[in-house]
Amino acid sequence: MEQNHHFTGLTDAQIIESRKKYGENVLTPPAKDPWWKDFLEKFTDPIIVILLIALVLSVGVSCYEFWGAGKPASVFFEPAGILIAVLLATVVGFLFEQSANKKFEVLNKVNDDTLVKVIRNGNICQITKREVVVGDIVIVETGEEIPADGELLEAVSLQINESTLTGEPVCRKTVVEEAFDRDATYPSNHAMKGTTVADGHGVMRILKVGDASEYGKVYEGAQIDSSVETPLNKQLDGLADLITKASYAIAALIVIGRLVWYFVEHSGVGFDFIDFGSFFLQTVMIAVTVIVVAVPEGLPMSVTLSLALSMKRMLSTNNLVRKMHACETMGAATVICTDKTGTLTQNQMKVYDCNFFDGSADVINEGIAVNSTAFLDYSDPNKIKALGNPTEGALLLWLNEKGVNYLPLRENATIVEQLTFSTERKYMATIVNSPLLGKKVLYVKGAPEIVFSLCKNSPVSKEKIDVQLLEYQNKAMRTLGFAYAILDDEKDYIKEGTLNSQLSTLNFLGIVAISDPVRAEVPNAVRDSISAGIDVKIVTGDTPGTAKEIGRQIGLWQNNEPDNHHITGTEFAAMTDDDASKIILDLKIVSRARPMDKQRLVDLLQQRGQVVAVTGDGTNDAPALNQAQVGLSMGDGTSVAKEASDITILDNSFGSITRAVMWGRSLYQNIQRFILFQMTINVAACIIVLIGAFLGTESPLTVTQMLWVNLIMDTFAALALASLPPNEKVMHDKPRKTDDFIISKPMWRGILGVGIFFVLLLFGLVQYFKHAEISDLTQFRFDDFAKNYFNFNQGNGLSPYELSLFFTIFVMLQFWNMFNAKAFMTGKSAFANIGKSSGFLLIAAVILVGQWLIVTVGGEMFNVTPLKGVDWGIIIGITSLVLWFGEIGRKVRLF
Repeated sequence: MEQNHHFTGLTDAQIIESRKKYGENVLTPPAKDPWWKDFLEKFTDPIIVILLIALVLSVGVSCYEFWGAGKPASVFFEPAGILIAVLLATVVGFLFEQSANKKFEVLNKVNDDTLVKVIRNGNICQITKREVVVGDIVIVETGEEIPADGELLEAVSLQINESTLTGEPVCRKTVVEEAFDRDATYPSNHAMKGTTVADGHGVMRILKVGDASEYGKVYEGAQIDSSVETPLNKQLDGLADLITKASYAIAALIVIGRLVWYFVEHSGVGFDFIDFGSFFLQTVMIAVTVIVVAVPEGLPMSVTLSLALSMKRMLSTNNLVRKMHACETMGAATVICTDKTGTLTQNQMKVYDCNFFDGSADVINEGIAVNSTAFLDYSDPNKIKALGNPTEGALLLWLNEKGVNYLPLRENATIVEQLTFSTERKYMATIVNSPLLGKKVLYVKGAPEIVFSLCKNSPVSKEKIDVQLLEYQNKAMRTLGFAYAILDDEKDYIKEGTLNSQLSTLNFLGIVAISDPVRAEVPNAVRDSISAGIDVKIVTGDTPGTAKEIGRQIGLWQNNEPDNHHITGTEFAAMTDDDASKIILDLKIVSRARPMDKQRLVDLLQQRGQVVAVTGDGTNDAPALNQAQVGLSMGDGTSVAKEASDITILDNSFGSITRAVMWGRSLYQNIQRFILFQMTINVAACIIVLIGAFLGTESPLTVTQMLWVNLIMDTFAALALASLPPNEKVMHDKPRKTDDFIISKPMWRGILGVGIFFVLLLFGLVQYFKHAEISDLTQFRFDDFAKNYFNFNQGNGLSPYELSLFFTIFVMLQFWNMFNAKAFMTGKSAFANIGKSSGFLLIAAVILVGQWLIVTVGGEMFNVTPLKGVDWGIIIGITSLVLWFGEIGRKVRLF
């Protein structure tokens, strides 16, 4: 039995020495980077790096043109535009992440100033949690948090909720060695920092504080930088590499081709260094122009806007995204490793089934109400909470669901004597003066087999009870037996910490099964995840039986499941990495897992090429949350878990996780759509510059016009495509491979096909306008267009009105192609569900109005003159053929 002792605790001198030797009881917070470092990190994005290179080259060319060639200061518009594109992409992403982090800090405040009772200098006193030192004697009671790791010196009916560390909601603690649970994650006579006392009280000696505690080790493990490159970053790296190589190849082709052309043209003529130098400089400038034109200035902004909008919109679905990349990475997840307690289950014990064979409702209700140490918190009528022992709390909640308030029953019955629950007795007994029965009554509850053995009267056989218990235990439920006796005499029925063996009137009432129920939405959410090609693995500190039963309830575990689909943490830890790596893809459940087992599992899965998301609410989940490509913590989880995560699920719902997958996949599609839109223009622009380099024609588009196209219009297009609602059909697809190139084969067909069509059309227009003087498009003649297509004479050049026509046609081709991009990968018309795309339509209207304003009032700045109304009608009608051809292509499933 637990013994009472006299403790004096540490002296003042010993306290100072202990603090000096072992430190304070605080966790060292992770070193946070200053805001400017977080901002500079945004410039490491591969596309941003290419833009910065293009910026340097563009500045060099502009400086030469301004100071060397005497051109106006407008030559600096192009580098200024690139700089604005870089700053917009980096600043927007930075500000959104800073905003999310501020919300998170409010959510995740930790208080180290909670008071705890300690014995020092022979006196009981209160100190803050941070002041506890190694060697302190601490008194712990029901509802209190354990301030540091320690060894129990006394334990009276002590039960501790270790779910934050192991997933176990109730662990019985004792100082009697014979009663130790040898399979427990932590010793039965130890209490760990961060856990809470569910029932009873005790005295403990502190062994480890702060970072040295088990909680501190897990916290430290959660801070280790185990960042893994995200799938999107890998794919954008590949795109950046392609753009770099392609632009440099075209630039080299221009330099070599023009030099060969120059020497062929000047063969047999004396070499003129000045003429050659001028030609060579012009060639280099054209080559640099190709590199600048090839860079999709709007892409970083598009990705950032898409991620930022998703961050904001995911918050409305209870996903607080702290790290922007997590929005998209969830869509690439191939494995979800989930904790059990608090994630799959409600982390609140509830009565599953009742079998009362005897006794009236009054007796049962009063027995539950008075023979308990738990309480209910009614402060929130919509969410009544159990305080104290979770199992006893479940019984009180059951009474509440029946409309019975336990408090009047408890307060009106005078307690005569009480035996609290202990691991040795395995039952609790209370004698009360019952106002309901008008007599003294003994109520007993505890392990059914023990309670049944104490009873002399039972309306049911032991065999029937055993069958019922086996059924409940196979479902990993906790069971309690109930009994009562009316006491007509004044005998001493409780003696020396146990019931009097002479008691002959104890009647067996029945049994109750209690469980931590699965959240209602979890089975459907798990089914959706599996149908989306995502493996779900339960990783828990709970027993194998409980873990398998929860797996069965959520549809993950079948009765005939192979043995290699389950492993315990001990078995997993004993395996080498090579052996473990061979079985991890088949695993469905890891039980009795310790924190570092979860992290190792995630690491090995990543080594096998998996994109891993980890869900959890406890401190024990933090290392794995940190290791994963996406860590998802629960809103009511521990501060350590939330600090280690990328996304916090505010409503604690597994269903919110599957919605995050849908958002991530839809977001990736939107990014692909913008790349399709942007790269089509870039391909067309590069080819036009390449043709112009050998034909000696200047670009019909000015720098300011290109700024409107590449910066402002592309940004609006990015907003339009990013505003598209998520598509639930993406959940029918399998996760994409991380080594897939971001531009798929259908995208290549669209980019090259439409890009070349744009080039042919735009080149023909330049050739036509050079040789025909027109004042409106009603004068356009197709036979003249065909006749002048290959007429490479200089002609008359382009008039201001013709330049305005060309600029507007160029923009409107892109405008309609944006609708094609919207419909890409849907297999539907661009007008399908158009009513749900109000944001897209609004931005499309803004682009159209913006183009009209620029052409109408842009004047010299944009080198334009106002167009006639008839020309606007013809341009909008003719360029819309891009959309209608796309509609036909989608109809016959060309793309």
